[in-house]
Amino acid sequence: MRIPTAPIVAAGLIGGYLVARETKVRPLGGAVLAVNGAAATALWQRDHGPAVAGGLLALYLGGFGASHPLAKKIGAWPAVLSVAALSAGASALVADRRPPRVH
Repeated sequence: MRIPTAPIVAAGLIGGYLVARETKVRPLGGAVLAVNGAAATALWQRDHGPAVAGGLLALYLGGFGASHPLAKKIGAWPAVLSVAALSAGASALVADRRPPRVH
């Protein structure tokens, strides 16, 4: 059974921000980001190989990094939702909609 990764990606970025904001413990939000990123990366690696996994992980982490300066321009929630949508959309298109590679 294939597990879609787009929801994992979105939950990592949105959930990580929400946990950090509500608990005021940034490392706890980072843990949510890391666990979801690791889970998605493992699935990408298994189903599509290292190039796809590396590219999508770079986008995921890049989105997290970009959300900080973007938040100064458009606000925290719009920034987080924007990068989550971009990362989850890429995951859906590149990994979730494509059949897995033959192992």
